[in-house]
Amino acid sequence: MKNLTYFIMSALLVTLALVFTTKTVMAQDPAKVAPEQYKVLLENDRVRVLEYTVKPGGKSPMHSHPAYILYSFTDSKGKATTSDGKTTEMEIKASEAVWHEAETHAVEIVGTTEAHGLIIELKEPQKK
Repeated sequence: MKNLTYFIMSALLVTLALVFTTKTVMAQDPAKVAPEQYKVLLENDRVRVLEYTVKPGGKSPMHSHPAYILYSFTDSKGKATTSDGKTTEMEIKASEAVWHEAETHAVEIVGTTEAHGLIIELKEPQKK
C-alpha cells in the first residue's frame, strides 16, 4: 500500500510539472501576445494575414508561426531568438519577400528603422 501511494504521488507530481512546463514553453499567437504590434487582416481556413509594426528597439515576445511568407514594406534589421535560445540576426529590404518554415521565436528590432510588413501564414490544406 505504501508503494502504491508513493507511485501515485510521484506520477501526480510529474504530471503537474509537465503541465506547467508545457504551458510556459508553448509559444502563443503573435496577435494575442503583442496586439500592439500584430494585427490580423484576414483569416480563413487556408491562410492568415498579419500586419506587423515594430519600432526600433521594440521586442515581440516568444510566439509561433506555421510556414509563412514575410513581406516587408520597410528596410529593417532584427534579431530572432528561438525557443532553444539560439539567436539569428536578419536584415530585410523594403519590397522583399522571404519564405520561413514553421518556427517559434521572439524578435527584437536592432536597427534604427521601424519594421513594417505582412506575414502570410499558411494553414494545412483541408483533408478530402
